[in-house]
Amino acid sequence: MRVLVTGATGFLGGRFLHALAQTGRHGVLATGRQRARAPDGYDFIAADLSDPAVFAQLPTVDAVVHTAALSSPWGRLKDFEQANSVATRNLVHWAERTGVRRLVHISTPALYFAPFDRFEVEESGVLAHRPINHYARTKAQAEALVSQSRLSTAILRPRAIYGPGDTALLPRLEAALGHGWLPLLRGGQAVTNLTYVDDVCSAILAALESSAQGVFNIAGREAIPLTWLVDEIARARGRSFRWQPVPLALTMGAARGAEAIFAGLQLPQEPKITRYALGIFAYSLTLDTRRAEELLGWRPRTSIAEGFESVFGAQPSALPPCVALDAAESKIHEV
Repeated sequence: MRVLVTGATGFLGGRFLHALAQTGRHGVLATGRQRARAPDGYDFIAADLSDPAVFAQLPTVDAVVHTAALSSPWGRLKDFEQANSVATRNLVHWAERTGVRRLVHISTPALYFAPFDRFEVEESGVLAHRPINHYARTKAQAEALVSQSRLSTAILRPRAIYGPGDTALLPRLEAALGHGWLPLLRGGQAVTNLTYVDDVCSAILAALESSAQGVFNIAGREAIPLTWLVDEIARARGRSFRWQPVPLALTMGAARGAEAIFAGLQLPQEPKITRYALGIFAYSLTLDTRRAEELLGWRPRTSIAEGFESVFGAQPSALPPCVALDAAESKIHEV
């Protein structure tokens, strides 16, 4: 089977491209926006998928893994629409015309965001409310385009991807440490899943080689307190900072005001605080992955300690006070 991997110059796309080639079972073709970042040793076509004309350059393939996206908590709506909605529409239409047999689309659990704690959220748990940002809105549009297509499709929603080469999650947390303090919201009780990038790659491969259709949550099995994670990053990087208790309503109000000002003035840079960033620190969100386990035969293999060591070169100073997720009983309990 010949597989097209979009977004191959990105963190996840590049990692999956390598993982797919290592199986030796499939031919590989890669696309990305930046030719200068083309992965060595692979057939690569520089392409902006929001431009329909670029598809004339693409050869026929059997399957597509669509990792390309604009992933950011802030930006201009038109940029998100082009990168996430329009590009996906163009890709789906091309795939339908050329006889692609399987499409694996990478989406996001940002669709589950809500201003309250949510544990073991199932794939049907997208709430009927206004998306928290342009990213979530346009990824929801992209999901609809994929699910309504004539293709055999699987949509994956991987939670908080990290690992060597991460350009988003851990670097943003490290950058936040530079302020010398971080807000402690709701007593620091928020927990989340982190998902090691190689576990996400194994989930994509399982979905690619399966006929199962629909949406699948992908996440690590440990629910990690965010305060523990930030503390360990600071220790690993030799950074000192303090937690400062701050009323959530006050900070959310400030973030809402900042977003309104930046949006009104059409400023390209991200505000120092956004409702989404605060929400990640304030509210718990963990995912139920039973559907992926049962239909794709996938399970995460990398513990947070192993993943942390691969990124920082050392084990964390102590294992986190985890919340173990019991998929069989669909509940949580402290360990």
